[in-house]
Amino acid sequence: MKRTLMLATAVAFGTFTSLASASGLPPLEQKERYKVGFSQMESNNPWRIAETKSFHDTAESCGWDLIATDAAGSAAKQVADVDSMIAQGIDVLFLPPREEKPLIPAVKKAKAAGIPTFLVDRSVDPNAAKAGEDFVAFLGSDFIDQGRRVAEWTIENFKGDKAVIVELEGTTGSSPANDRKKGFDDRILQDERFEMVASQSGDFARDLGRQVMETLLQAHPDVNVVYAHNDEMAIGAIQALELAGRKPGEDVLIVSIDGTRDALQAIIDGKMGVTVESSPFFGPLACETMKRYAAGETIEPWVQVKDRIFTPENAAKHIDEAY
Repeated sequence: MKRTLMLATAVAFGTFTSLASASGLPPLEQKERYKVGFSQMESNNPWRIAETKSFHDTAESCGWDLIATDAAGSAAKQVADVDSMIAQGIDVLFLPPREEKPLIPAVKKAKAAGIPTFLVDRSVDPNAAKAGEDFVAFLGSDFIDQGRRVAEWTIENFKGDKAVIVELEGTTGSSPANDRKKGFDDRILQDERFEMVASQSGDFARDLGRQVMETLLQAHPDVNVVYAHNDEMAIGAIQALELAGRKPGEDVLIVSIDGTRDALQAIIDGKMGVTVESSPFFGPLACETMKRYAAGETIEPWVQVKDRIFTPENAAKHIDEAY
């Protein structure tokens, strides 16, 4: 049974009409079918693959003629992909921006072309483009809260007197990397037992996470806590630790975010401590939000989703739902 995204309590930001009239957001007429663009940023990990599949799975039931692209990890290609979709006359754009700043021109170009844009799972620099003005809404999680929850679980469950932490960051300049770092660092460093000795990007990738962990282990052989911004890097870190003769789950505590099947299995196997969910199944939420917009309903600038937390106590219960 696939997980569906759950809406949190929305914050009132005024009516759709007032937002649209004040900001000039493009309208969306109600009709049976829509030409919908989905500009995926990459497909090199299970999370992204599951998200793209969710859009394809939703297309027919939502009346979408879906145009889906893959930027292969390139912000420049993603901008070009959006340009191509605009030229093809899409009605709606769903965009997970690879980085906060480079995709801003694409967002504004879509608005200028009269295309309502919804940012999905990642946002852009709020100082340069705003929900309710340049794009309709951001659909996604509270990344700062995700990092904070991982930190709080770590504080509660770390058994030693002194924690030496290595942090594996996500894609440099992306909203999840920026916010997951802030949420974790601000909370964990309130406890004097914890020291952050290194923080380096692994670009949300398993193999790069492994390589970065191998390098950091040489400089910091006494590390006993690894915080990864996603499960793919966490699994890579586990591989690096085991190759170095360390025992993840015994002499090194691994904590992460996403809730993938591999991560839940690692928790069950005792190699990982916790992962906070960041669900990739955005298709149904995108459909619902688009239809609300077309009907003239109020759209909150941040359509926030709730994330569960997976621990040794509940991982086995949920692994069959994982991707």
